[in-house]
Amino acid sequence: MNIELGKESIDIGIVVRDLDAALKFYRDTLGLEYAAEMPAGGGRMHRLMCGTTVVKIVIHDTLPAKSDNGGGPLGASGIRYWTISVKDLAAITDKCRDAGYTVAVEPRDVRPGVRISMVEDPDGNWVEFLENNA
Repeated sequence: MNIELGKESIDIGIVVRDLDAALKFYRDTLGLEYAAEMPAGGGRMHRLMCGTTVVKIVIHDTLPAKSDNGGGPLGASGIRYWTISVKDLAAITDKCRDAGYTVAVEPRDVRPGVRISMVEDPDGNWVEFLENNA
């Protein structure tokens, strides 16, 4: 590897248009642990923990003129989804559906022992849930 890592996971920043809706999804529905709030270049950042990954929910004082292109992996180029490995795929998918979120990809097998589903967050970003029993 050419880069010397400071930790074994990456962090992700998600710029949102509705902070309350984003926190309801990531903190309250998914159960990510709320870590901190801090200033972030013309706005606020709310840091949540997903294992060792920091999920940075950012809201700017002036909202961006454009939202990201929706449509998941086939909607456009660029980062289209990110993955959380879970132990009970059906439970988290049902929890999201019951809370009113769009299940874009119903639970399905992708290879023996590996299942996924995908759910849209309030801004249309797709979160993939992966259960690996292989």
